[in-house]
Amino acid sequence: MSDTAELYQSLIMDRTRHPRHAGKPAAYDAEAEGDNPMCGDRVHIYLNRENTAVHHISRGCAIMTASADLMADAVAGLTAQEIAARKAAFEAMVTTGAPNPDLGDLNALAGVSEYRSRIRCATLPWSALAQALEDEKNV
Repeated sequence: MSDTAELYQSLIMDRTRHPRHAGKPAAYDAEAEGDNPMCGDRVHIYLNRENTAVHHISRGCAIMTASADLMADAVAGLTAQEIAARKAAFEAMVTTGAPNPDLGDLNALAGVSEYRSRIRCATLPWSALAQALEDEKNV
């Protein structure tokens, strides 16, 4: 395994074991759930629109949990349009495997492209966040 692959594997495991944004926050104004019935992954996203702070409660594989936690870092302070662009860039990366310098630590998940069934694990938190942003009842 290359040094970069080892570093990325280490980052994924660290974010799975010690997520920085896990749990229900005291203040949020939007929320959404994501569920992958094929593998059992579940994520609940909490969003504070004022400062675009994201928290999550994740139950599932390491890829999904790490993706949710890294996503929270990657979207902090962004507008809904910027989040949509970051989501599209992330989805392209995990589909093609081509790292994107604009995605920072999210590049740790580029290797997911080699395992087609795992792409849904990586994108599940992003889909839930998009739902939280779009859902009118969350306004």
